[in-house]
Amino acid sequence: MTIPRQLAVVVLALVLGGTVSSAERRPGEVLASLPLNLATPTGLAWDGSSLWVADYDTAALYKVDPATGRRLETLQAPGYAPLGLTWDGGRLWCLDAAEKTVFALDPKTRRTVRALALDTDAPEGLGWDGAALWVADARSGLLVRLDQEDGTTFRSLPCPTAASPRKGQEVGVAWDGKWLWIADRMTDRIYQVDPESGWILGFFDSPGPYPAGLAWDGVHLWCVDYETRTLYRLAARSAAPYVTYDPKRERVVYEEAWRNTGPGTVETLDVYIALPQDLPNQTLEKAPVFEPAPAGFVTDQWGQRFAHFLFSDVKAGGEVAARMTVEATVKRVRWFIAPASVGGLGEIPEAVRRAYLADASKLALGDPFIRAASKEAVGAETNPYWMAQRINRYVQDRMHYELAGGWNVAPVVLKRGSGSCSEYSFVMIALCRAAGLPARYAGSVVIRGDDASRDDVFHRWVEVYLPNYGWVPVDPSGGDSPSPEEQAKYFAGLDNRFLITTLGGGESTYLGWDYNSSAAWTAEGRVKLMQRKAGEWFPVGKTYAPRAAGELGGLTCKPGG
Repeated sequence: MTIPRQLAVVVLALVLGGTVSSAERRPGEVLASLPLNLATPTGLAWDGSSLWVADYDTAALYKVDPATGRRLETLQAPGYAPLGLTWDGGRLWCLDAAEKTVFALDPKTRRTVRALALDTDAPEGLGWDGAALWVADARSGLLVRLDQEDGTTFRSLPCPTAASPRKGQEVGVAWDGKWLWIADRMTDRIYQVDPESGWILGFFDSPGPYPAGLAWDGVHLWCVDYETRTLYRLAARSAAPYVTYDPKRERVVYEEAWRNTGPGTVETLDVYIALPQDLPNQTLEKAPVFEPAPAGFVTDQWGQRFAHFLFSDVKAGGEVAARMTVEATVKRVRWFIAPASVGGLGEIPEAVRRAYLADASKLALGDPFIRAASKEAVGAETNPYWMAQRINRYVQDRMHYELAGGWNVAPVVLKRGSGSCSEYSFVMIALCRAAGLPARYAGSVVIRGDDASRDDVFHRWVEVYLPNYGWVPVDPSGGDSPSPEEQAKYFAGLDNRFLITTLGGGESTYLGWDYNSSAAWTAEGRVKLMQRKAGEWFPVGKTYAPRAAGELGGLTCKPGG
């Protein structure tokens, strides 16, 4: 997910060297910027009152006033290639790339008091978590936690961009007292990482094109950028449960069409098209337009509304189509969740528990295999956020994406170890509900590549209910990747290529387990029906000649008796 580096207000703040008001803050927001008179700034550290910046060209360490950017002190670096920099409460640690060594310096005496050789190929980022050092190895793609006394490795975690399609290079490391913050100079992103599991809790784009060092001052995150030679003070928390980015306005024409090839007559054909609504990722700009006029509107047991189209007496060779045109602004959206702020299972509203913990045919919550799998996935965890994370990873560890036949029930799919996006969703919903965590699904029409595109495949994912945050998206099939970054994109985040039409718990009065649309028919005599449903995306502001209703193409056979 590409989040824009600067909003207009932030750009203005950078130009003026000023600050951004608290009302406009969001994670990654630039609160202040300080130009540095350094050619090659790299590492960054906070000593409790001031910043320290390493400069590669001069092989020096500079103490900097965080209010003005003025240099307060200069220390000679212990080596000629200083990169990472961190503070352990009394000493300044400097990572030297050429020596592959971290040195501890006492700023008061200006002496190097310790040298620790690193058993890593390309160490660059350096951090301190209050008890041990963290080193980011660019070549191995690992975050390594080390004993500062003898270099013993306590733990190794994959870097956020490990196994990513895009090559990463983690160069900045900071510790906020609970989480690691990692900057990557190739993806130009800053990641919030759980130091126990390596899972990414959140991420945002860096303020400049080359984030080289990170530091935490107790409230804010600081980033030094190598290319712009600037210090940035960033917001790391968000008062809002989610933030949106990159809006774009689209017109979506959704159609479900049928052709009767005979020889009998279709007496009645009921088509139900799910109606989208305003959601965090989308805003409807106009009321949907229908062709032909619906027979009426209905609502299922999940509160999902539908336009109901009724066709009758469709003879052999006849074609009918129901069409909905929606004009909406679709947005990227990301939830920034503080796990400690998520309420307990007991704080979930009773109405949500009653509806979204219930069993259903595709879930089979009473199956011993599902009950055992849910217990294995969750373990002793009771925080709903970590429960959802654990279940999501459990499903991904045991499944791979495959379109194989119809939609099977959750225990069958999990035992088989493969499935479509719908089957991934059935499995995760089943495991969540078996653990007492409410879950439902979202169904959508998808932009396929270009903004002007056609979708006849569609996509479905899961939403879990987290107290104090509400419904949060989790896409177990989309995030099924060995890359921590790719996994994180699909947990508590959506791209700006979805129009969600359907929210439900399954077995809808009008859709069954389908989404977007569905139909039912009766016939006199033997008939063979061909069905087509697809969504066409048209960027607003461009002119296209939309297909006339009934021009089907790409039909699939639906035999009837």
